[in-house]
Amino acid sequence: MRRITPAIALAAILLPTTPAASVAGRDGFTDRFRVEECTWAARGVRNPYFPLKPGRRVTLAGEEDGERIEVVITTQRRTERLSFESPEGKAISVTARVVEERESIDGELVEVSRNWFAICRETGDVYYFGEEVDDYEDGEIVGHGGAWRAGVDGAQPGIIMPGTFLLGSRYFQEVAPGIALDRARHIEDQITLPTAAGVFTGCGMVKESSPLDGPGEFSFKIYCPNVGLVLDDVIEVIAIAE
Repeated sequence: MRRITPAIALAAILLPTTPAASVAGRDGFTDRFRVEECTWAARGVRNPYFPLKPGRRVTLAGEEDGERIEVVITTQRRTERLSFESPEGKAISVTARVVEERESIDGELVEVSRNWFAICRETGDVYYFGEEVDDYEDGEIVGHGGAWRAGVDGAQPGIIMPGTFLLGSRYFQEVAPGIALDRARHIEDQITLPTAAGVFTGCGMVKESSPLDGPGEFSFKIYCPNVGLVLDDVIEVIAIAE
């Protein structure tokens, strides 16, 4: 995850927010979720801020330190069956949608990740069950940094986007000890954001951080209704193909 203050100036991101009504876990971020109470869907249940429509492709691009960054996010038509044990000891089986991300810098592929998501029908929350990662250099795979999977080495699913966007919400997106502990805080809503792909309204901003990173390392993302991710630090959406 990129940890850079984005090239946007929204004073609201510096203001304190009211914590969510019920938070738990580390540093006020919820890190235990009642996954045993969910029935799961890879499609057919709608979360406006995180669409999982098969075949959908979103391209984001921008400049950083003189380099052109491009990320292509494709919601694949295939799913994968995942099984793990909840913290309460219940066996969980999920059919997760595969979402592929391909990141290039100045036209050279640097990372491909295949992420697993599913929606809790009861809440509309989109859960994140892990990712396979291939790091590239000069066209060759050189590593798999940050890869994790729910049920392996103590990892548990986190929430990538709640069913309701509430200011002050704090939650872990990834719960893979020592590997991936990304967490999110909702810090602004009702944002209007002009981009190369159009003007989007009613958007929400998420500040992301990780206890595995330094205290000053964080990133910002903006999600918009019926669109999903439209800004990730210095990159913004330039094309959407349904």
